[in-house]
Amino acid sequence: MKHSVIPTGVCSRNITFEVKEGKVFNIHFEGGCPGNLKMISKILDGWNIEEIISMCEGNLCGNKGTSCADQLAKALKNVLEEEKQPN
Repeated sequence: MKHSVIPTGVCSRNITFEVKEGKVFNIHFEGGCPGNLKMISKILDGWNIEEIISMCEGNLCGNKGTSCADQLAKALKNVLEEEKQPN
C-alpha cells in the first residue's frame, strides 16, 4: 500500500513510501537535503517497518527537535497503528 505523509518541523514537504508484507519500499522525500535523503531512501529500501523505526526514531536535525528520518519513523508508527485497527 502506498502512503503519503506531510512531515512537520523539517525541510521536506512530503514523504511517500510503500509497505508490502511489513517491509518498506520506494521511500521518497520531496524537498530537504537531497543527497542525504536519497541515500537514506536507498539504504532503508526493503527493511522491516520496526527496523526502520528503531534506526530513525529520535534522530534530530540541528535544534529542530526532529528530522526527516524521525518524521519517517513517526509515519511508519502511524502505519503500524492503522494496521492494528479493526476494519
